Amino acid sequence: MNIQIFGKSKCFDTKKAERYFKERRIKYQAIDMVRYGMSKGELTSVLQCVGLDALIDPKSEGAEILQYLAYAQDRAEKLYENQQWIRTPVVRNGKKATVGYCPEVWKDWE
Repeated sequence: MNIQIFGKSKCFDTKKAERYFKERRIKYQAIDMVRYGMSKGELTSVLQCVGLDALIDPKSEGAEILQYLAYAQDRAEKLYENQQWIRTPVVRNGKKATVGYCPEVWKDWE
């Protein structure tokens, strides 16, 4: 397993996700979304798994602009430029990915 957790330091769900893997002694790589963000390839891979709507944080300020863009490609590009609009944590395991706290899915990865 190659677990990556993209999250924010002040995000409660990110801390819960890290604790989930820590308690099970599963190694993971924690990546600070604010400081480093996702590469274009990583974001594309996550988009293919979860879809664009699941990735958008409805509480984030400014994200409502995405609903006015007609094409999914434009919306994905705008999301890449404004990664603070991404809901956290984003947990990747190779080609698989989840958004938010999803222990029921992670259990199947073990």
